[in-house]
Amino acid sequence: MITRDEAYELLKKYNKEEFHLHHGRMVEGAMRYFAKKLGYADEEEYWAIVGLLHDIDFEMWPEEHCIKAPELLREGGVPEDMIHAIVSHGYGLCVDVKPEREMEKVLFACDELTGLIGAAALMRPSKSCQDMELKSLKKKFKDKHFAAGCDREVIRQGAEMLGWELDELLGETLEAMKTCEEPVE
Repeated sequence: MITRDEAYELLKKYNKEEFHLHHGRMVEGAMRYFAKKLGYADEEEYWAIVGLLHDIDFEMWPEEHCIKAPELLREGGVPEDMIHAIVSHGYGLCVDVKPEREMEKVLFACDELTGLIGAAALMRPSKSCQDMELKSLKKKFKDKHFAAGCDREVIRQGAEMLGWELDELLGETLEAMKTCEEPVE
């Protein structure tokens, strides 16, 4: 398996904007949280690396998102099961690779949501999600004009895929983000 440091170097090879690197680190942290929370602590590093690399092709090839990724990941020595997991987060949006394992469903469900939570945090006086409550997040989720680029339907589909209520996904992902949030400079 690829190490976390190797994965981060691979991500940086194709991503130069801090926004994309930050998003990768946030999804990495969320996936780490969910691995432990859902009883996969022995796979925590695996889940985290999948989260870190999930958007490897997005900055340079947005029109080929999840299509260009396998080539880049194979060149970087990423195993096929990780590649499948990474590509599956684009299910129904840009690829037909369906999330099958619980880890893949979590990635699908929390990717967009981490972006929404991050945007909501930046609107707070603290610029942090540490003091954000679920009710505040739900209000932002319902406001279609807020962070309009975050696809609420994908988030809903992710919750359904996991067999969770939407509030459970929102609350757990918020808690996940609190464990890995980086200070705003």
